[in-house]
Amino acid sequence: MSDLAIGRHDTDDAIFAPRTVTLMLIVGVIGFVGALVLGAYTPDLRQADNGGEHALSRSAVGFAGIVRLASATGRNPHIIRRDSDWSDADLVIATPERAAVPVGGLTQTRLYKTTLMILPKWQTVEDERHSGWVRIKGLLPINEPEGVLAPAENFSMRRRGKGGQPLVNAPGVPDAIAFTAPRETQVIVDYKRAEGVDADADSEEGDDGEEGAAPPPFIPLITDGQGGTVLGRLGNLYILADPDLLDNAGMKEARNAASALALLDWINGEDATSIGFDVTLNGLGGSRSPLTLAFDPPFLAMTLALAAAALLLGWRARGRFGAPRPRDRAIAFGTRALVDNSAALVRKAGRARRLGGRYAAVIREQAVRGFGLSPRLKGPAIDAYLDDLGGETRFSDLASAAEGAEDNATMLAAARALHQWQRERLGDD
Repeated sequence: MSDLAIGRHDTDDAIFAPRTVTLMLIVGVIGFVGALVLGAYTPDLRQADNGGEHALSRSAVGFAGIVRLASATGRNPHIIRRDSDWSDADLVIATPERAAVPVGGLTQTRLYKTTLMILPKWQTVEDERHSGWVRIKGLLPINEPEGVLAPAENFSMRRRGKGGQPLVNAPGVPDAIAFTAPRETQVIVDYKRAEGVDADADSEEGDDGEEGAAPPPFIPLITDGQGGTVLGRLGNLYILADPDLLDNAGMKEARNAASALALLDWINGEDATSIGFDVTLNGLGGSRSPLTLAFDPPFLAMTLALAAAALLLGWRARGRFGAPRPRDRAIAFGTRALVDNSAALVRKAGRARRLGGRYAAVIREQAVRGFGLSPRLKGPAIDAYLDDLGGETRFSDLASAAEGAEDNATMLAAARALHQWQRERLGDD
């Protein structure tokens, strides 16, 4: 039976039109790529949207606002998720949320590079009505911000109701930095270096490049005007006592937002080109997955190149080399097809060599009709008559060779000789 229906189908009877199939493929590919991207980044996004005090948080106590503002103004901020990247950025901003967070690794790695440490202040609870939001429960115990740099650096801190009052800049601080005090201003009122911590444990070189130099002093840079330090400096480490100057709540005031950018520029220096916001101290670090690497530089270029190659291959595959050719029927119509199919069956059965005698009989019958021999003549008499017709070959010899063939090649040669004898005697083509 044929594997094709008799006749040709009209293309209008197809279940799906080519355009429909193409649209389905496009939607499927876009959906697949989207699922890959979401699968790669969803864990990080869910983990970051916890309302904490870090650079990925959109809550009031988070710092996503200053990150977006720095990005929009060309300051090239980036999020640091691995401690191995601490040494890359010109300025690293760290936001530990509790005193128990170990910050020694960061401070030692950044010993000769600028670091801004923002101390914690608020105690929050999750807002059940809004994902990623928090509700202010109150102020943290004062020992939490005091203990962030302990025991190496010991601070005494206070909170004062100075809301709305301008903070005071020390000499040398740019006038563009003009903060107003938050409602509850958290300040450093005293600093004492831990006993037994000397220059060798803290720094190999002093500000003047001399080995064994004295530890850097604590320098107040922005104060509340009553002896409390809001921003201070220990060598290359800047300490911001009140996070409300840079967090999302503080960014709602245009003056504070402008001052925040000016502060980062001043701390970072004129030749700096990048700012890193650390989230490893907030528990949001970790290694990249292979799927995430495919969508991040430098591997993103290879991913895009492979996608473009696949797109070009798909576009090329949609075209044909000329008009489409329908497949032939498995069993064709007509007498010739019947003969061809019968011959194919004989070949598959391996009986072709046994057809020599039958082919000789067919030639004999055609010769009897062609020469008009009497019906009374039978087998040997007919062969004797045909042999007497003369020529280089005798019919009986050719018939005997065809009947006695032992293989297909011998039988085929004998059949060709019989056919040639017929053409010479009867003149048939």
